[in-house]
Amino acid sequence: MVNERITRSAALRRAGVAAAVIAVGGTKAPYAFAGPLRHSGRQLAGRLSIVQWAHFVPRYDAWLRTWATDWGERNDVEVAIEREAYTELPALAAAEVKAQRGHDIFGFLGPPARYEDQVIDHTSIVSEIERQVGGYGDLGRRSTFNPKTRKHFGVSDYFVPAPMIWRHDLWNSIGASPATWEQVREAAPLLKQLGHPIGLGQASEPDSNMALLSLLMSFGSFLQDASGVPSLDSQNTVEAVEFMADLHVQGQDEAVFSWKPESNNQFILGGRGSLVMNAISAIRRAEDLGMPFSKDLWLWPVPHGPRGRIGVGQYTSVYAVWRFARNRDNAERFLADLCIASSDAVAASGMFNFPTFPGAAPWSEIYATAAEDQRLPKGKYTILTTIAAQYTRNAGYPGHFNAAVQEVLETYLVPRMFAQVSQGRMTAAESVRTTAAEARRIWKRWRKAGKI
Repeated sequence: MVNERITRSAALRRAGVAAAVIAVGGTKAPYAFAGPLRHSGRQLAGRLSIVQWAHFVPRYDAWLRTWATDWGERNDVEVAIEREAYTELPALAAAEVKAQRGHDIFGFLGPPARYEDQVIDHTSIVSEIERQVGGYGDLGRRSTFNPKTRKHFGVSDYFVPAPMIWRHDLWNSIGASPATWEQVREAAPLLKQLGHPIGLGQASEPDSNMALLSLLMSFGSFLQDASGVPSLDSQNTVEAVEFMADLHVQGQDEAVFSWKPESNNQFILGGRGSLVMNAISAIRRAEDLGMPFSKDLWLWPVPHGPRGRIGVGQYTSVYAVWRFARNRDNAERFLADLCIASSDAVAASGMFNFPTFPGAAPWSEIYATAAEDQRLPKGKYTILTTIAAQYTRNAGYPGHFNAAVQEVLETYLVPRMFAQVSQGRMTAAESVRTTAAEARRIWKRWRKAGKI
């Protein structure tokens, strides 16, 4: 059964009452709470409403629709799924909280730490998943657990690695590769002279946040330390900002200061870009369209920096059950079973999604799937398992993600810190000092609220 979709504006007015009702369910049998098909062909007794993003890989949404239909039949629950553009989700979440009504489950594309008081404690869900498939991965746990309050403010089913996507043909023509940040800087002017500049955003948009946080981490700079104390004010941060300013002058153009979420994809798919940091959706799109240079779009981990090779993921999917949810029991059962089904989800997403519960989809299994991919050069997607397992951290690393980290990301303090220097409006030391002072005020406010 499919009901008429409610537009975003209507959804906001109605505070998130589910639109696009899809009779839900899947093909695998049985998961943690599932039983045999008992209710096929009649009205289902229970209800469950969910909102989440419209996935970049349509095949994943199709898989979830099928999986959820089967789950609903098994559990005598009618599941209604509404999909929104991911840029619309923050405003919709705020509207639902304000109205104290809306969907039972809200699917975020980043940890919703600021809403901890508005959601249930998800610890029992996490425990059920761990009982079935083993421990929560470090990235997932640090993205959804508050060590101060001892509460899981959500449960993550997957995260999305953010590799470097680079034009092998262009880099090969100058005898270089983006293995280290220094090699990227050395290659930048040569690539720009060829008409193919580097594309690392410095704008108020999520992909710029991700790329620049990864650069900072490779230079040994972090938003906070392991205990949750803000730590941006450091010489390592100054060095990273100076490095980016030099790289920008030599190998980028001014467009990166006004980039939107889709800009880095457009930059690489348009044939002009030589390197971006992004999820694999850009390459998949090039392959699907049969672009002539799709075979030359290669993947690499975040470049090795002066203090290591680590970075953040593109997205971290986190589902949260509102405290005002009307169908809490159904919501808890659904989320546990969905996370247990991660193996099928990875395949359905074309390796866009990676499990936050590693036991649900072992790395060896994912590697084997990647190795079988026939797109050229064959086997290029196998590097994703290394990127996901070894080099991807949560944005609050080496601490836990918290409401202060979320506010820094949502207000785009990091891209602004870089842009002020790249545009010559401040020195690196000045920009880092003023940004760090603002970050300390954010941390102080959330510490006073008892969340850090």
